[in-house]
Amino acid sequence: MIIKINKSILLTLAFFISSCFLTVFAQQSEIYNYSNGEGIKIVNDAGYLIKIKTYVQPSFESRWNTDSTSEKYYNRFRVRRLRLRFDGSDQYNKWNYRLQFNFGGVSEIGDSENSEIALLDAFVRYNFERRFQLTIGQRSLMASDNRELTIASTSLQLPERSRLTSSFSSIRDFGLFLRKDIRFRNLSRLRNYFEITTGDGKNNMLTKNYGGLKYGARIDFLPFGTFTNKGQFRTIDIMRENSLKLVVGINCSYNNGISSRRGRVGGDFLFYNISETDTSYRLPNYLKYGGDMLLKYRGFSVLAEYVNTKAYIADDITHRNDRYGDDPSEIVSNFINEYTTQEYVKRQLILGSGFNIQSGYLFKNLWSVDARFTSIKSDELSWLNNEKFFDRPKYYTLGVSKMFNKSYSCKIQASITLVELDEDGLTKDFDDNRISGQEIYFRLITTIAF
Repeated sequence: MIIKINKSILLTLAFFISSCFLTVFAQQSEIYNYSNGEGIKIVNDAGYLIKIKTYVQPSFESRWNTDSTSEKYYNRFRVRRLRLRFDGSDQYNKWNYRLQFNFGGVSEIGDSENSEIALLDAFVRYNFERRFQLTIGQRSLMASDNRELTIASTSLQLPERSRLTSSFSSIRDFGLFLRKDIRFRNLSRLRNYFEITTGDGKNNMLTKNYGGLKYGARIDFLPFGTFTNKGQFRTIDIMRENSLKLVVGINCSYNNGISSRRGRVGGDFLFYNISETDTSYRLPNYLKYGGDMLLKYRGFSVLAEYVNTKAYIADDITHRNDRYGDDPSEIVSNFINEYTTQEYVKRQLILGSGFNIQSGYLFKNLWSVDARFTSIKSDELSWLNNEKFFDRPKYYTLGVSKMFNKSYSCKIQASITLVELDEDGLTKDFDDNRISGQEIYFRLITTIAF
């Protein structure tokens, strides 16, 4: 779901931010600092800071099928991302906040939604100490999702995130987020993340929360100390680490009562037990776990990730309704005849596993050559078997990037991906036509950040 913001609400929000800005920075002595890609920083003489960042990513995408009988081409120009972000802190850096908006109308993993403005981040963070933080609000999921989701959109290794990320990730949610870093004498670190969220994805703080809560945890181990210039959260080794840097992590999340395919939104489908004495939800519980690593050394980088999901479904479901049916407001008792109720529910969820590995080398002239392999293995009953949107088990990608500076503020990236179709011959294109052979994707994207 996306929060739709009309002009009056947007103007009110802009007025509120401007009023706060003028109140905090009303004193005469201001310090202005600007860095490419890092935005403008304004600090008053009391030590209060505000930072404003923005970036735009125009892109082109083309898809076609290698089957000689197919003449279907898919070409698209669009603004892939258009973001505006406000960060701030008090004079002691005990309190931080962030507001981030997306004006591009496309979700983080590329789903076309609409052209309305989306609220991405809205949170407040309290720093108990330098390496112990508590965040309240809406933000990206550091504990529940795979490592690629912790990497900023401006610093991706290839034009798009992997198919593993787009298949399994929840991306953002609303709740409590705790981070605790433990530093050892040999400079190695253990980073611990814990989350308690609604489990219904972003922008649900203004809507009903279906089911229970979602719990997520991650442990990252950095045996050789921290990366240079936050390199743990950037894929390409643009700093050309002089010594080997490595982070290895495991993560797990449990969504108690999920009402969408992977917990990205709430209320996509609902299941009930309706009888004379009871009318209540019977939502499936959703388990996701995985492991990943990121390695960097003198321009060379490797990212590897694994994700697996499982569902736990009640055996007394009697009714359902969903947004994809003929009448989304109607609660019905009919299920597809050849499936039991539990089998029907599994067919609505993202169930299976995925593996992604990508590697690249950045030359000293800031040209990067990269490669990626992604494999998706769906369960027998899973939405991953959907013939139009999934049903494509393997992806092979080659890419090249030109960085114009080390701040990620200006770059051009291109990639070509070969997609293997499922051997059952049932895969469809966007127009519901059966296709065979392989699909080929070409992507070109430019990043300009301020």
